[in-house]
Amino acid sequence: MSVHLKSPCKVNLLLNILGKRPDGFHELETIMQPVNYCDDLVFERAGNALQLSCSNPNLACDAGNLVHRAAIAFLAAAKIADGVKIHLEKRIPMAAGLGGGSGNAATTFLGLNELFDSPLSAAKLGELSATLGSDINFFLQDKPALATSRGEKVESLAAFPALRGKSFFLIHPGFGISTPWAYQNLARFPEAFHGQKGRARALIASLQSKELADAAPGFYNSLEAPALEKFPVLKLYQEFLLANGALVSLMSGSGSTTFAIAENVSAAESLAEKFKARFGSQAWTAVVPI
Repeated sequence: MSVHLKSPCKVNLLLNILGKRPDGFHELETIMQPVNYCDDLVFERAGNALQLSCSNPNLACDAGNLVHRAAIAFLAAAKIADGVKIHLEKRIPMAAGLGGGSGNAATTFLGLNELFDSPLSAAKLGELSATLGSDINFFLQDKPALATSRGEKVESLAAFPALRGKSFFLIHPGFGISTPWAYQNLARFPEAFHGQKGRARALIASLQSKELADAAPGFYNSLEAPALEKFPVLKLYQEFLLANGALVSLMSGSGSTTFAIAENVSAAESLAEKFKARFGSQAWTAVVPI
């Protein structure tokens, strides 16, 4: 028996940092939107140990990989001694702000739970996820969500009417931005480091009741402050996208992926062609309907 699951990514429509917590993490509020651009994971019962393989030779297949760590955590919590074989077909760029690794970890929990006939409850999977990373809980569900605390408290939301029929255009420039670096350097920008609480609820209300053009000013990412200063090409991307028909352009997470939201798939494809004509084809890009 084998289980084959898609592992999607996400963008942050808003990432508002509210300050540093006593435990060293950052208090935040963020709105995450699933993006139907996926890695693939295949799970099988095999052998007497955990075996992980990956299509990307640059990605570790040991405890440095969140899939491996999630599998070990699951098997221990479920008290399963059977061998498991997992293969990860990697498509989502790494160190991109798209949550690819977090999504892989969540999909591992879901896949192994299915493979072994659901020994763990949804609540237990949520507990395990929170111990491995702040974004992982988001990927245990498939809707837009508001995440608070350090990102592990997730409130699922209905699809946003303002995004109906729209399309993402995603750009990864070929370099990553370290999440620890982004947070460390955020302290140099007091306004971004201590964001105004309530931005997330305000944007949710706008996306539920307004046209996207009217909701657009509410999109925000605190981590753009250090990122765009060090990597001004990301600012050039945003300016170009907005000047060429994008309704919104923002960096996702700690970067370096920049995304645009276009009126529809055709408009996103046109935007992609204009982007490549201006900046070349070296960057990874994808058009993904919402």
